[in-house]
Amino acid sequence: MDQEEEVRRAQEGDEEAFIHLVKRLELQMYNVAKSIVKKDEDCADAMQETVLKAYKAISTLHSPYFFKTWLFRILINECNLILRKRAQNITMAELPQRQTVSTEVEAIDLREAVYRLEEVSRTIIILHYFQDLPLQQIADIMELSESAVKTRLHRARKTLYGWLADPSERKVNA
Repeated sequence: MDQEEEVRRAQEGDEEAFIHLVKRLELQMYNVAKSIVKKDEDCADAMQETVLKAYKAISTLHSPYFFKTWLFRILINECNLILRKRAQNITMAELPQRQTVSTEVEAIDLREAVYRLEEVSRTIIILHYFQDLPLQQIADIMELSESAVKTRLHRARKTLYGWLADPSERKVNA
């Protein structure tokens, strides 16, 4: 049975069809969530919330063809929500010490630099380079035009290049 037929069955209330749809995408969902939130427990939370929201709202999906795009959009929103909550919950003990500027060049990891990008740019970089999604699919997931995705991708690469070439510039957001 093809995906579109399974989505139609799930929309009509067939729980087994919905479970099969999610199981088929489970590894991809985990990889996207892991690349955004990093922590396994946050991945599990994001995936659980995504599946729950998708199950409750599958009847609102207009075109079964876009099930995967729709599901990943929910997942990305859940991951970003977790990141925002995590950022709000920094305790005083976790606040970084004020760093003195040193003359020696600091090494910066590419993944660390990517995670310092603003939310939309970070998500586009992760989906394109870490998950190998084509620009059109990223545009669909992010609800942006393909040209907007290309522009943000270009700006994010430029920012990353600047940070990696000169680590003192990494405090600036893309």
